[in-house]
Amino acid sequence: MALVQLAMTGRYYEAFTEGETIHHEKRRTISESDNQRFCDLTMNQQPLHLDAAFAADSEFGERVVNGLYTLSLAVGLTIPETTDGTIVANLSYDNVDHPAPVFHGDTLRAQSTVTEKRETSDGDRGVVTMRVEVFRVGDEELVCSFDRTVLSLMRPE
Repeated sequence: MALVQLAMTGRYYEAFTEGETIHHEKRRTISESDNQRFCDLTMNQQPLHLDAAFAADSEFGERVVNGLYTLSLAVGLTIPETTDGTIVANLSYDNVDHPAPVFHGDTLRAQSTVTEKRETSDGDRGVVTMRVEVFRVGDEELVCSFDRTVLSLMRPE
């Protein structure tokens, strides 16, 4: 049986440029089911995410999508153009902010700005930090932002 090698779409360390902004093509509309399943999988039973009557009496007037789902989705949206097949490890997620709520039916898009890069001491890999911003499509409101630091492979010789 032959192994099939899938094409990598991610960038090697050398392909990242400090200051560049990568606009990610993939978008996702968040469904009630997405939010429910994420809360179930993570055992987060916060009524603001799950209970329509409870959420109706909140300042938001409806259920709010779990913020960790928004963060996780954002990482997934960014992978094809950044680290697909070229990552050694995610090193950190820092400075996470949720300036606006996300609701069922919202469509999100992401962009990543390379803020820093440096080679590792072994010269075989590099550390890249990107500022990821997530926007609601339509009103373009910023709903999540964070710094993602990855250990990236260098291009093979």
